[in-house]
Parts: sequence; structure tokens; C-alpha cells
Amino acid sequence: MRLTEIKRRSQSELAAGVAVALLCGAFLPSCTSAVRPNAQAALRLRETVNLIDEVKTFGRSLGIEPTEALARTAGSGPALSMLWLWMQRVGTIALQGPVDVRMAIGFYNESDRLKLEQVYRVDGYSVYYRQGNEFADARSVTTAGFAVEPIVRRVTVVLHEDLHGDANFELPWEVEEAVVTPLGALATVEFFRRQGDAPALETAVEAVAEERQISRELNELAQLADRLLKSASPDEANNAIFDLMPQFPNYERRFRRQTRGQHAATTLEAKLSHDLAYYRYFDRIAMLSETAPDLKTLVRDLKGVPTNANHALVDELLTNLAIKYSAAAM
Repeated sequence: MRLTEIKRRSQSELAAGVAVALLCGAFLPSCTSAVRPNAQAALRLRETVNLIDEVKTFGRSLGIEPTEALARTAGSGPALSMLWLWMQRVGTIALQGPVDVRMAIGFYNESDRLKLEQVYRVDGYSVYYRQGNEFADARSVTTAGFAVEPIVRRVTVVLHEDLHGDANFELPWEVEEAVVTPLGALATVEFFRRQGDAPALETAVEAVAEERQISRELNELAQLADRLLKSASPDEANNAIFDLMPQFPNYERRFRRQTRGQHAATTLEAKLSHDLAYYRYFDRIAMLSETAPDLKTLVRDLKGVPTNANHALVDELLTNLAIKYSAAAM
């Protein structure tokens, strides 16, 4: 997740009069002294720091310039946590353009996650939110919570956030996430392949296969949802979309898991729009990796996406790369 681009846009969006009411009793000043981690937690944190250094060095071998994201630990004080909100006008999906409103709220807290009691419905908007400590900014530090995440996720997150660095990609958010997400996952597979870590490699390969299926299902569902939203009232369309979801079981599981604790009907348009930003090109870029000379070449070629690119330009570039790679393989 690129933080700086969100910050640039959020001020104008807030000035437009869009307001979100948050009921969150956990938004309290953090304590001044950090709790000393136990020896096991400290060891896991040191191991993760070493892993991150190794991953960032590996990334450079693929043409992924490292950033300062996750390069430091939270041992010296509380970590910066982020609350991200995506808001999409009811009855619409960001099928061709960006999500209507994106906001990022930063706060310091010693725990990795604050418990949100509720995000109230905003009239006229669907709202989806999530929290996290990992984002493409030097203020994103390695926390004890991140250190206990599965190793495949840790490696993927580090590569994903480094790819967001301006030395790698500086694109509109909805384009950049769609390019960076599959590249980070593919780079993770290559990392474990070079490491000779068979169990982690198997997990990483399975994760890519699952996300490719999610990408295919989401793109098909989004097209159907867009047509339904244009032909019926929002409530009728939402009911029809939820009725369709079992036909897309991989995406439905992801949707249900990531909206747990949120009101599903209220999140629908925003969640679909959010997910399109991440998974629109996942399957296509993974397919390109199968015919590209190597992953480094694919990374280099995708860096050719213009900084002002829209989806039409990216579609054209991906089509041209598919032709180019196929011709070279003959």
C-alpha cells in the first residue's frame, strides 16, 4: 500500500464534504513506555529483521529497488498503524477508474491493531475499511505481530511494499496496486525457489494459483455486478450480486473473510472496487510470467507503464508483452 499518494488525495476528498463517523473507544493516547518483549518475541523479531534484509537484497537482483519500509523495528517506540477507508458511490463500481474516495488515518499504538467497534454508514456511499502496520513508507516498521506472520506472507509483504517505491513504480493508485500485487507474489515464489525452501515454495506457488483464480472470478463478477447495478435499484442489485457469489467460491471466501465484522451489504460496492484495484491484472501478469524470459525481464518491461497510465494503456501494454514473449518463445 502506497501511503504518500493516499495522503495527497485525502485532503481534497475530505474538503469535498465526505465524512465518516467512527465509534472507536480504542483511539486513546499511547503509553509512554514500551512493554519489554519476552526473549522468544525478541528472537523472532531479530530473525524477521534478518529475513527482511535478505529479501530486500534478493529483490534488487530482480530490479526491485529496496525502500526503507519495514527496515526498522518497533522496539524504540510504538508503531505507526494505519486505518484505510474506501468509499464508493452506492450503485456504482470503480470498473474503469479509481475508487471515489480513499482515506488513510494514521495513529500510534503499542498493539498492532486497534479494535474498531463500528464504521457508520455514510449516506450515498458504500464503505470498506481495513487496518495494518505494513505500507510503503519509512514509518512502517517491523512489529512483533508481523514477526509471527507466516514466512510466505512476510516475504510477499516486503517485496510488495518495496515495489511501491518511486524508483520502481510511480503510477495512479488503482493501476500501481494492480501491477505490484502480482509482481510481489511472483517474486516471492522466485525467492523461495532460489532459497531451495521446498515447503515455503509450495505454499507460495499455491498462493499464486489461488489469487489467479480469485482474479478471474472477481473480474467476471465485477462485470455482472456492474450490469446489475445499472439495471436495478441498489438494494435489488446488491441482493442479486450476493445471490451470484456462490458461483465464484474462491472470491466469495475472500470477500466474507475480509469483511467479517463489517456490514456486508454496506461494504459491497466499495469492497468490489477495492479488490479490482489489487486483482484486475493478477491472472494476466502471472500468465505473462510463464512466457517471459525471466521474472527480471517482466519487472523491467512493466516498469515501462507510463506514470499517467489508465487501464486502457495497461491493457494495451499487457497485450503487446504477451505477443512479444510468445514470438520470442517460438
